[in-house]
Amino acid sequence: MALRFVGIDPNTDLEHCPTVWADEEAGELVLQGWKADPALRANCEASSPAKGSIPDSEEGIRIPARMVPMIREACDAVERSAIQ
Repeated sequence: MALRFVGIDPNTDLEHCPTVWADEEAGELVLQGWKADPALRANCEASSPAKGSIPDSEEGIRIPARMVPMIREACDAVERSAIQ
């Protein structure tokens, strides 16, 4: 799997740094963010149409809004790769 680095939180301290990559081969986004605290996790679970718990193999993460352009770029990259 070859990931294409798209961007890192511009306000990063280089230790706690939400990051966005595009996996164009798999057609997926890869996001690194802050793990959900118990209250956010419970809110995610309660508001999900599945009304279930988040599986141990998954996690809710927070990404700052200032990273939206990077997420859009990653979305465009994986969308383009699906078309080719």
